Amino acid sequence: MGVDKGKKQKVGEVKEENGGTEHIDRELVLSIEKLQEIQDELEKINEEASEKVLEVEQKYNKIRKPVYDKRNDIIKTIPDFWLTAFMSHPALSELLTEEDQKIFKYLSNLEVKDCEDVKSGYSIAFHFKPNPYFEDTRLTKTFTFLEEGTTKITATSIKWKEGMGISNGVAEEKKGNKRSHAEESFFSWFSDTQHSGDIDEIQDEQVAEIIKDDLWPNPLTYFNNEADEEEFEMVDEDDEDKDSDGSENDDDQDDEDDDGEED
Repeated sequence: MGVDKGKKQKVGEVKEENGGTEHIDRELVLSIEKLQEIQDELEKINEEASEKVLEVEQKYNKIRKPVYDKRNDIIKTIPDFWLTAFMSHPALSELLTEEDQKIFKYLSNLEVKDCEDVKSGYSIAFHFKPNPYFEDTRLTKTFTFLEEGTTKITATSIKWKEGMGISNGVAEEKKGNKRSHAEESFFSWFSDTQHSGDIDEIQDEQVAEIIKDDLWPNPLTYFNNEADEEEFEMVDEDDEDKDSDGSENDDDQDDEDDDGEED
């Protein structure tokens, strides 16, 4: 009975405070509405800031262009510059087969170019000297950002010379010439424009972003092999830590076993 009486008292208290509760609710609603107005105002400012940042980026892209051209002219005089830079990069080096490295000896220029509207996308172009592998002197891959949040990817269809093409993912073999399997070759990246799922698209864009945001701004760092490989070695270090922990545990276990034998 005491419990029921307590419940009745609590209900009575709520009834008495109904007017105050309604007053608090109205204040809460008004506070949330004012807060939303402020958030809307901040959102508008952030959008304006983003537009200004893009304008500045576009402005400096034009300023950088002649400097990049000057850099490329010098790079062309350095033998195997881009091959060395790629092979010194912790991530990109793993993408080049031995055959790819032979082709990269003919790579004379690499160019990353943002679209006129920076937020629309970018392209990566590889310029090659005449070579025995394919007819093209320029291979380009373009990433276009669509409004729905997806990315449209287009690329040069490589015109391989006789005996040098990759057909259906299998190396063609003619007159003793061999090409690696498509999935092992960096040049299969130019045919990876149709994806079966989001994972393939993410991996495809990761390669492009490494070239665009890491290699392209300062390839000399990788050519001189001065890059900080720490971020690319994090997984390996974790594995090493686990191995070391495991070995320590094994040592502890061995010590315990030895103690047990002594007893």
